[in-house]
Amino acid sequence: MLSSLPPWLQELLPIVTLLVVVSLVVSRLPRVDVGHSPRFLRRRVLNWLPVGLTYAFLYMGRYNLNACIGTLYDKAQFSDIYAVGTLTYGVSFLVNGPLTDRLGGKKTIVIAALGALTANVLLGLLATHALSAGFIPPDSRTHLPVVPVADRAQWVPYFSALYAMNMYFQSFGAVSIVKVNAQWFHLRERGTFGGIFGILISLGLYFAFDWCKFLVEHYPAGWTFWVPAGLLGLWALADLAVVRDSPSGAGLEDFDPGDASSTEDASRKATVLEVATRMLKNPAIVTIAMIEFCSGYLRNAILQYYKPYVKDLQLRGDYVMEHWGMLNCIAGILGGVLAGVISDRIFGSRRGPVSAVLYGVMIAGCGVMFFALGTGALGWVLMLMSLAIIGVHGMLSGTASMDFGGKRNAGVAVGIIDGFVYLGVAAEAVVLGRVLPKGAAAHDPANWWTWPAAILPAAVVGFLLALRVWNARAQPKGAH
Repeated sequence: MLSSLPPWLQELLPIVTLLVVVSLVVSRLPRVDVGHSPRFLRRRVLNWLPVGLTYAFLYMGRYNLNACIGTLYDKAQFSDIYAVGTLTYGVSFLVNGPLTDRLGGKKTIVIAALGALTANVLLGLLATHALSAGFIPPDSRTHLPVVPVADRAQWVPYFSALYAMNMYFQSFGAVSIVKVNAQWFHLRERGTFGGIFGILISLGLYFAFDWCKFLVEHYPAGWTFWVPAGLLGLWALADLAVVRDSPSGAGLEDFDPGDASSTEDASRKATVLEVATRMLKNPAIVTIAMIEFCSGYLRNAILQYYKPYVKDLQLRGDYVMEHWGMLNCIAGILGGVLAGVISDRIFGSRRGPVSAVLYGVMIAGCGVMFFALGTGALGWVLMLMSLAIIGVHGMLSGTASMDFGGKRNAGVAVGIIDGFVYLGVAAEAVVLGRVLPKGAAAHDPANWWTWPAAILPAAVVGFLLALRVWNARAQPKGAH
């Protein structure tokens, strides 16, 4: 029965089924009652859903770069392009975090969508021009036109510049979704939002890895960038029509979220420097930012290099590779939801304990990777590690940033924390691009030992830092 369905629908059905099951299970759990009316809860779903799906398609318009490895650039050139983009993303938070606090999350999610749309249209045009400038016959294994290695290098600076532009606007995404939802979620229920955040990331990865892979294999390279651009345009319109920055903007009553901004004087506007200084003096925020540096490094070390690994080793019929986006999506959904439920219902809305547990899974996974190289087990080990690291990211960037920044300063807080995530990603791109085997050496799985070796130190450091915030809780300003 399932085999008669189109391939894209065969992959989408397990994800939809899992989302339905997760929704039913979570709805059956005892509610964290903070006094919201049924009307409020319905309007809140209508508010976060368009922002969330915009964020998911921003991911598609960010990780689509990975789908063109081997077509427009090799994995070392990809790492250089990606490093420039992610460094831009991380530094952009210095401007875009405070700007989001000033403008509000609705305006900045629209800016993110339209800016990324423009960058992806230009990337598609550049890809089309690069391929039309001359290419060798289709690769015998992938049946894709491949730009000659000698000609690829000349396009790297142009891809880097446009990808940096893309990532500047992309950096508004996480800040915007956290800023909007800080007004709509109480601290005691934000673990649930952390799970939602993980689901949205996972859906974005599915769109990027599976949909973009399909586009590269069946359409000209430009469509890998133009399709996400079109989807971002549609969701930007939905955000303008439906999203409101606060409950009062939707005709409901605002409430005290119980976070770090609860006792602040709303009439006094602190300067950006004052807010940033206060954040950086908070040991919990600084430690969380350092943990998220490790998370960014680890997440992309897992996500970006399994495809080149399989291709270099010429592993045919690898199930995990063929369904990479779908399986990462399922792993991320499970990781985000489990982390959120455990944080709110077992650890009393503390984010540190569940992060430490998941980092322990990362360390164990790194150890197993050394022995799984060259075997079919490696992909499944990476799935477990993906579950763990997306769970951590949802807890810290998606939830702890709201808790410790408060609804008034969520933009600055998530800017600091998520900025460190992408500084970690930039570091990973530089390191992995240089330590992974190249050329003929890459065809021997024994030479890939440098992959887990480059991952393990970050997993250990992240685990030790997570232990330091085991008991950390957000406190209203002036509370003891």
